Amino acid sequence: MHMHFDGFDDEQWDEFKWESHLNEVEKKSEQLRKFIASDHKGNTPRWITLLQESQNEDDAFEAYVEEELLMDEAYFPEDEDDWDDEDDEDWDDEDFLFGLSEDSYLDMNQNEDDFDDFDKGEEWKSLSDDYLYSDYGELDNLDIYLDAKDLAVDILRWAESIPQKIQTPEFEEFVEESLKIGAKIAGGHSFGFEQEYIGANIAYSKKSLNCANHALELLQGFKKTGYFTKKQYQELHSRLFELRNDIGIYIQELRDQFRMGLE
Repeated sequence: MHMHFDGFDDEQWDEFKWESHLNEVEKKSEQLRKFIASDHKGNTPRWITLLQESQNEDDAFEAYVEEELLMDEAYFPEDEDDWDDEDDEDWDDEDFLFGLSEDSYLDMNQNEDDFDDFDKGEEWKSLSDDYLYSDYGELDNLDIYLDAKDLAVDILRWAESIPQKIQTPEFEEFVEESLKIGAKIAGGHSFGFEQEYIGANIAYSKKSLNCANHALELLQGFKKTGYFTKKQYQELHSRLFELRNDIGIYIQELRDQFRMGLE
């Protein structure tokens, strides 16, 4: 799924205008999220249901990302005129959900130009302008997403090993936040890297960073719970800490690209 729209107004949206809009999108989509839950009281975390419905943890994670992007897409009108009427519309989540076409689901294998693997800012800046303002390519080639996916899949495997009777609300929240890290990166990628939409990419990536920070805080509270051995805890903390830092660098690279487009 690539979200592209006509201009919203005469002013180009930066990350902050996009962030404000995304916050409203999340509020609106909350009821839709509850609707698709296996129990309408919301007592069963979605990741547990997806694990039960999927063949493996990889499939469960991708299904989670797919659903998250579908929720947000529901509240991003395709036409410019719809943006003006957006606040006045009364969304019917149930009718909308079942009225979606197959094309509305996230296409994880978009056919776009391949791209070279580059992580560091200097390599980023050394690219030609034409290449710099193009898309990275397929989501499954984006290193920061792959790192987030690998971590989320491992956390799902770990979560399955923890007896349900000792799973606390904080435990469930930790798994959820871990999955959202990659989902938000994917959300940003769906907008691409062109100047007009990179602010949305940055805003989504900032949400990914917030999820990583929150997951780290929750993880630090698990030291004495018996969820991990000392070695397991240290390894997981190290991976999550590194991923959080890499997302911060990724955001800065996106901001650099945005500013270069304004010059």
